[in-house]
Amino acid sequence: MALTGKLEADLEINAPAAAFYNVWKSQCHHLPNATPSNMQAVEVHEGDWETAGSIKLWNYTVAGRSESYKERIEVDDETMTVGLVGLEGDVFKNYKSWKPIIQVFPKESGSLLKLTLEYEKRSEDVPVPNEYLDFMVSVMTDLAAHLTKA
Repeated sequence: MALTGKLEADLEINAPAAAFYNVWKSQCHHLPNATPSNMQAVEVHEGDWETAGSIKLWNYTVAGRSESYKERIEVDDETMTVGLVGLEGDVFKNYKSWKPIIQVFPKESGSLLKLTLEYEKRSEDVPVPNEYLDFMVSVMTDLAAHLTKA
C-alpha cells in the first residue's frame, strides 16, 4: 500500500473566479465570517496577507475536532492556483506531508474549482484523509455562497 496519495474533487460554484481566488490569495482572514462552523481563525504568523511565502496559522473544525495548521502559501496568478504547504499542526500526527491545493477556473457564469489534497501517511494504518477533502468542499461551498450574497 502506498503511503503517498492525492485526493481530488471538482466543484462548480456561482461565485466569480477572480473574487474566489483573491480570498484564498490575500484575504483568507475573511474565511471565519464565510464559514464559521468550519473556520474559527486565520492569522498571519510570518510575512503578510498578500505575499507568496508568508506563513499563516489556521484554527478550524473538521469532523467535530478542533485543529490547527501552520502553512506557507504558494501562489500562481497565471493558473489561479493557491497551495497551502503544511509546516506544523494536528494533521502531522498521522501524515508526514500535507498540501491542500485550490485551483479556480473561470466559466461564463461562475467558476469551476479543482481541489487537490496531496499527502504522505506516517504508516499504512493511517486512513486516507477523505474527511479533510469533505472539509475542503464544505469550506468552498460556504465561501461561494458568502461571495454571491455580498
